[in-house]
Amino acid sequence: MTDVAELIVAALAEHGVRQVWGVVGDALNPVTDAIRRQEGIEWIGVRHEEAAAFAAGAQAQLSGRIGVCMGTVGPGSIHLLNGLYDAKKSHAPVLALCGQVPTPDIGTDFFQEVNNDVLFADVADFAQTITSPGQLPQLLEQAVNTAYAEGGVAVLTLPGDVGSLDIPRGTRPPHFAPRAAQVTAPEDQLTEAARALNAAEKVTLLVGCGAAGDRTEVLTIAERLKAPMVLTLKAKAGLEADNPYQLGQSGLIGNPSTRKAFDDCDTLFLIGTDFPYRDWYPQGKTVISLNSRAGHIGRRTPVDHALVGHAGPTLRALADLLDTKDDTDHLRSATDAYAGWLDDQAELADPDHDDRTWLGKLRGKADNPEGLIRPEVVAAALDRHAATDAVFTTDTGMSTVWISRFVQLRGDRQLIGSYNLGSMANAMPQALGAQALDRGRQVIANCGDGGLMMLLGDLRTAVTYRLPVTFVVYDNGRLGMVKLEQEQGGLPEFGTELDNPDLSAVAASLGLRSRRVTEAEDVDTAVREALAHDGPYLLDFVTNPDEIALPPRTTAADAWGFAIAKSKEFLESR
Repeated sequence: MTDVAELIVAALAEHGVRQVWGVVGDALNPVTDAIRRQEGIEWIGVRHEEAAAFAAGAQAQLSGRIGVCMGTVGPGSIHLLNGLYDAKKSHAPVLALCGQVPTPDIGTDFFQEVNNDVLFADVADFAQTITSPGQLPQLLEQAVNTAYAEGGVAVLTLPGDVGSLDIPRGTRPPHFAPRAAQVTAPEDQLTEAARALNAAEKVTLLVGCGAAGDRTEVLTIAERLKAPMVLTLKAKAGLEADNPYQLGQSGLIGNPSTRKAFDDCDTLFLIGTDFPYRDWYPQGKTVISLNSRAGHIGRRTPVDHALVGHAGPTLRALADLLDTKDDTDHLRSATDAYAGWLDDQAELADPDHDDRTWLGKLRGKADNPEGLIRPEVVAAALDRHAATDAVFTTDTGMSTVWISRFVQLRGDRQLIGSYNLGSMANAMPQALGAQALDRGRQVIANCGDGGLMMLLGDLRTAVTYRLPVTFVVYDNGRLGMVKLEQEQGGLPEFGTELDNPDLSAVAASLGLRSRRVTEAEDVDTAVREALAHDGPYLLDFVTNPDEIALPPRTTAADAWGFAIAKSKEFLESR
């Protein structure tokens, strides 16, 4: 006889799930035991369930296959929530298997009891409790199919007395629905959009991850329209390298050329993006939006022409309707500005920058009197030495800024982060998930010191399960992005300072190889050494907390805010 837990685990293994992440316990003991006996599926026991959810979400984003995590009764399931919200907002299909008290005790306020169906109602597109073997395989199929269809989270709850119940003889095995086919926007929408693009004099593209897999089609449109291309952070992996039209990112992590491309155009074409920052959209432009999710069209900026369909087939159809423009002035102006900005950034990534010129020396004395490593140097070294198929993860905050600006996603490089939820502490567990998919692939977690300390215990998971992640820590003793926000608003820095231990020593005590780096001239060697190591390695780079990443558009109010904040900090420090 097959029991409920065995049916679920066998179906997931047959579907191609290779790991299940979580913490063992009570109601889910039948499931973990089924995993123990199931060939082809691995149990990875984390130290905190939040790490399990982040790891499962990263696997879903990288593989396209559903990620699976588990949390047992009450607190164990609650701990999953933050990572599951990240999966929801990243449109990553994830299945969470959650424990519940035995069915006779449900509704009695039993020890550890929480109402999972209510708890997960907001984060999950599907949340149901299995109370009888007769509900299978339908509930499992609904859960997985919904996660795929909605690009989100499904939760199945198992009471403590249900997992070991026998499945009735003759129960058919689960069959999961195939993915929906990609669709082309309707002909009338294509005609209307093409008419507007052909009439436009200067078009700028804003391209998101919805088109990251459609590189050829996007480049064809850019060539026809002679249009500069602003990329969202999540579109870097598919569209950044060898792309003569791209200008990098907009928003706080962006650069002045993207602002110029937005300001100078008369028509803005949004392709596969739900870029959320309304203040960074240009005003007074004709806006065309192509998105497979109709609900995403027009919710950030008003749209004049909508195309509801997937990027690849819609762009192929649209290209046949477009005239080829000859005027390259708009494109050349934007790309020249971008090239100049890249040259300036390259100088900042030179370890000897502050010693080469009198201006550099003056800058160093003002904002880096102790000669700490500039984070740009670290990110640039990673770009030079990382494999062309490396996976990068980044914590929310300044580490994302440095990777965005200094690491080019050429080859088959990929990037994962909490770019929609904006959680702390995501880079390390997401890297664990990425590494478990392929232990031979290079995975580099770019961690803030605040983020790493939040889920520090799961560094040991990399050792336990032989996951050779390289953990790079930008150790500036600060919650860096919050510091920047405070100072931009004219506030003195407060509550952001972190009295970190020696993080390399902590990592060594957890069983990782590690190195603490305090001198810029040692960065290159340290990066090469870590990436060559065949096990988990932590690099603790002591970086300058006063390195400022200016956004592409700054105002007098911003400058005044920094000046006021710095004067307050100086007076208070005296």
